[in-house]
Amino acid sequence: MKKTLFVLLTLGLFVTAYGQADYKKSPSLGVQFFLNDFKTAANLRATGFPSVIRSKEWHKTKNMNAGIAISYIQGLSNNLDFAGTLSGSFLDYPVPGKALFADPSLLLEGAATANLKLLSDKYCFTPFVSAGIGGSKYRGYYAAFIPVGIGAQLKVIDETFIVVNSQYRVPVTENAAYHFYHAIGISTALTKKKEPAPVVVPIPVAEPPKDRDGDGVLDDVDKCPDVKGLANLQGCPDRDGDGITDAEDKCPDVAGLARYQGCPIPDTDKDGINDELDKCPTVSGYARYQGCPIPDTDKDGVNDEEDKCINEAGPASNFGCPVISEEIVKRVNKAAQNVFFSTGSSKLLTKSFSKLNDVVAILNENPSYKVSIDGHTDNTGKEDKNQTLSEARAASVKAYLVEKGIVESRLTSTGYGQDKPVADNKTAAGRAKNRRVEMTLRNY
Repeated sequence: MKKTLFVLLTLGLFVTAYGQADYKKSPSLGVQFFLNDFKTAANLRATGFPSVIRSKEWHKTKNMNAGIAISYIQGLSNNLDFAGTLSGSFLDYPVPGKALFADPSLLLEGAATANLKLLSDKYCFTPFVSAGIGGSKYRGYYAAFIPVGIGAQLKVIDETFIVVNSQYRVPVTENAAYHFYHAIGISTALTKKKEPAPVVVPIPVAEPPKDRDGDGVLDDVDKCPDVKGLANLQGCPDRDGDGITDAEDKCPDVAGLARYQGCPIPDTDKDGINDELDKCPTVSGYARYQGCPIPDTDKDGVNDEEDKCINEAGPASNFGCPVISEEIVKRVNKAAQNVFFSTGSSKLLTKSFSKLNDVVAILNENPSYKVSIDGHTDNTGKEDKNQTLSEARAASVKAYLVEKGIVESRLTSTGYGQDKPVADNKTAAGRAKNRRVEMTLRNY
């Protein structure tokens, strides 16, 4: 062990003597987490190194006491650092010749060591050996010790290191106990390393370069030496600022693109959508259809935005849907004229069923057809009751059709009460006409 330490010290001194001066560590502050191991040190003195290794107890952290330490580190040369460390931990310190206190207390230890590095801080990984002197305070006991150990530093970034260190602390005074000190932490420079002053090289006096047009681009690289221009265009002008010189720009006063020789993207059909985005570049259209006109899927002359039957041709008068034949319209109207209710009630009379069944047949034969059912009354009685009655009668017709298998979404029912008479309510015949149900057939 002594021979190994001697070799390491000799090698370190050799490297120190021939190191480069610009890798000396700047003043740094370090923080470490450490473990004090008194048990392994006691076993080492009692039984010897081979016995400690065989026992497999030397590495168990349950036998150790944790603490926190701070360090001040400064390079003395490229390969030699000074480190001053103050550490603290709570433990039951085995003061030699004294019984354990059975009550952990604060152990303060301070150590000043010289860290002899085998490599300078230039390298990412640098091992070192350390030795120094230290002192401790525990309760009323003061002691001195000599720390010797090995360690390594790993460079994280420039002047910031992760440091691992293990020391064997040898007592100098009677109140000190042998123990191992294992630490890991990080250190970083307190001040920024001064950069060497730049070497000023005198510049020989030479004839100033020429720039005839005064645009800041020298004549020997200026493609337009007699016209003021831009440096990024080799001294040539660009009036519209599109990055294309005026000499090569077919639209020199309008910003454009190189692929259109300096002109903007064209819009052939003048619909405000440039040809690169326009799927119908020769026909005026709309942005929502990518430059194409509003489509007319069924080609009936009613565009899809206004066509309620975009897959079936029909006239604009029927919202682009096919016209329902007059015969079917008459059948539905006839059915509506033959819908009867009990007096003052929304209950359908049996004689209404045959005509309503005809409406059911029409709807089953034409799945796109829908029916609006409107209920009306005369002005006999109170207005609000007539409104309620008209709604109930329209709903009764709707309910009958649904009961016969017609999907409810194809039917609407509305009551208008006495507000829409078709005859004079002053006569019995007029009132009879006003008490009615109307059914309107549509296919949109």
